[in-house]
Amino acid sequence: MSIQKLKELITNSGNIVFFGGAGTATESNIPDFRSEAGLYQTNGGYSYPPEVMLSHTFFMNHTEEFYGFYRKKMIYPEAKPNLAHYALTELEKRNKLKAILTQNIDGLHQAAGSRNVLEIHGSIHRNYCLACGKAYTLDYIVNSPSTVPKCGKCGGIVRPDVVLYEEGLDMDIWQKARYFVSTADVFIVGGTSLVVYPAASLVEYYKGGRLVLINKSTTPYDERATLAIHDSIGKVLNSIL
Repeated sequence: MSIQKLKELITNSGNIVFFGGAGTATESNIPDFRSEAGLYQTNGGYSYPPEVMLSHTFFMNHTEEFYGFYRKKMIYPEAKPNLAHYALTELEKRNKLKAILTQNIDGLHQAAGSRNVLEIHGSIHRNYCLACGKAYTLDYIVNSPSTVPKCGKCGGIVRPDVVLYEEGLDMDIWQKARYFVSTADVFIVGGTSLVVYPAASLVEYYKGGRLVLINKSTTPYDERATLAIHDSIGKVLNSIL
């Protein structure tokens, strides 16, 4: 019944916005943070918890250790888009989906062919020199001969263009995300428990009457939703096409 209702909502809408979290990536075998198999539970013997090792302070003071953790736990170059990514791309092609807002940094939405993707927490595929600003690809980080990648132009430290703990969001991207949410006809939230702020607060900007939540576990917003489906996001989105 829920799937049929979701199909009806999508059929009758031309202004859908999707907001996704780690659950969209786990189906591509990228671990999340908070589940039983997530980074918080399987820290791998590191001396610090993930939120410390992925903080601005740790990056600046323990850059070598940061990169050791980052390369091993945050970069999955072999990951491929899954059913959820491809379903969203198809909805965009049908001119139904206007924007994808994602907390993920893996670039899989773009790999699946989606065009209008707002990466709230940045991307592993963009990197830049802290000294001169020169841009670098993910390959440069992965294949760097040194643990800490250095700029080929000036020798400065290269860092990923991702939002670390203690850092603020890109306000331009955040304002665009708020705009898309506030003007959406149907707002689909998938693969997120809606507990990571400020990203989770995007739901507060949606004033329409068609909020759809797709997540394996419950969220604080389930009671406000038109539909709350507790299932695999790839399975659900693929089934509506």
